[in-house]
Amino acid sequence: MRRFRPHAGCGILLVVTAALAGCQSTKQPAASPHRAALPMMERVAVAANTCWFKSNDPAFRDYRLAPELNSFSGRPRILAVPRHSPESRPLLVVQAEGNPARLDAFGPLMQGPAAPRIKSDVLRWAGGGTGC
Repeated sequence: MRRFRPHAGCGILLVVTAALAGCQSTKQPAASPHRAALPMMERVAVAANTCWFKSNDPAFRDYRLAPELNSFSGRPRILAVPRHSPESRPLLVVQAEGNPARLDAFGPLMQGPAAPRIKSDVLRWAGGGTGC
């Protein structure tokens, strides 16, 4: 059986690599309360309620907002549910998780003609933008 014998240069390479690894920063960027999931979804919920539901926007006239911001799963979310059947399955779910928050939107409304507008509105509101 043949044994592996590194040549002399390998030992130096390992020492240099270990030294460089020791110099690298392992700090994560500071978490910002402004970019956390709950404050982000609070902004989105307020804006969506004002711009989509209370304004009688034709694209959302048949739906109502069902906020679920106090989530024990760590994923605050808002739902768009049928106006006259709020216990029904949601047609839109917008949720966030983590800090900085990762935003997700899904459901049948994200497959329809309002999808590009939903996406742009939610991203704008999540980023701190206001207005409809």
